[in-house]
Amino acid sequence: MDVRSILAADYSGPGDLNKHAITSNETREASHPQNQFTEHSGSVAVAQQAAEEVETLQGSIKAGTVAQIVVAIIAIIGLIYLLKLVLVTTLASILLAYVLEPAVARLMRLRVPRAVGALITVCAALFLAVGISYFSYNRVLDFVDELPRYSTTLRDTLGSIRAKADRIANQARSVVEPPKEHQKPVPVRVEQSQGLTEAISENSSTILDVLLAIGFVPFLVYFMLASKDHVHVATVRLFPKEHRLVAHRTVGRISGMIRSYILANFLVGVGNALVCGFVFWYLNIHYFYFIGAISGFVTLIPYLGVFLAVIPPLASGLGALHKAGIITVLVTVVGMHAVTMNLIYPKVIGPRLSLNPLAVSLSLLFWSWIWGAPGLILAIPILGALKIICDYVDPLQNVGSWLGNEVHR
Repeated sequence: MDVRSILAADYSGPGDLNKHAITSNETREASHPQNQFTEHSGSVAVAQQAAEEVETLQGSIKAGTVAQIVVAIIAIIGLIYLLKLVLVTTLASILLAYVLEPAVARLMRLRVPRAVGALITVCAALFLAVGISYFSYNRVLDFVDELPRYSTTLRDTLGSIRAKADRIANQARSVVEPPKEHQKPVPVRVEQSQGLTEAISENSSTILDVLLAIGFVPFLVYFMLASKDHVHVATVRLFPKEHRLVAHRTVGRISGMIRSYILANFLVGVGNALVCGFVFWYLNIHYFYFIGAISGFVTLIPYLGVFLAVIPPLASGLGALHKAGIITVLVTVVGMHAVTMNLIYPKVIGPRLSLNPLAVSLSLLFWSWIWGAPGLILAIPILGALKIICDYVDPLQNVGSWLGNEVHR
């Protein structure tokens, strides 16, 4: 058999090649579904793994963001505490500037320039403050001179109160503790009381800082009044152009809130002073007009005011007050404080601020912890300004709703 016959036997023509190709394609197509299933399973696994990685990354970002927010809040609270003197002085100056602004506006209507009107108003306020301080100092000296006459009454009153308290304590101790036959002698240590000179020398740095801050107040108030328009426009221009209208409305609303808050407190304080002054006059308390004004305005201080307002009338009425008079003073001061905080404040000042009572209480607690007594006075204006800012900032509107006393649906 030659080569041609062998090739002819192995190669039968194009038909056999086509059959061979068709057979190979059928075999490949038969195995293709299994390959598709394997590839689909691998794609699903990769997608699930990618989704898990994305969730883990988002969780890490959220945790890092929360940690950064917590650290930022702690840092801000620390700065507020460290800058207590500066911030209290600045905020007190802002409140005084709002108090004196109507006088400056009236002088401007008389064609007096704002700078000159601000100077006249601040000087008049300084003279008034010095006069009140001088009058108060003289009344304190008179009270100290008359104190020895009341020392016997005060000693008898305190002695009776102490005797009753000791009797109650001894009775309670005898019930709780068994009698002891042999008691060891209790050592007694006599300590010399700290004098005024020693107290001033130990707190000299603090006193100097406070006096320096008080010395800055008139200058700050004057510059705030003289450059009111410039400060307002410059503050609004600090924001981008698309947010300046909102900033202008926010600043204007905060100014109106502070102005109405101060005016309402002044009117309520005058009413309380008139009532307290009349009651103290009826009880023959010395300097009833002065003591009544102090007690009337001090009752406006939340929580702490009810305790501070009782001290001046009781101290000034040592020789004239008896049990009925003391009870009358306590009922008057506590009643005025309760009526002011529970009835007058919600009706007169509440609509101007629209604050949640819980938020007000938490604000008073926080600022009194940070700044002490000045924090109680500045807490409500700060909270009102914060609520207004939250109302005009879209991401913080829910916080503003929580701070307010109205629920927006």
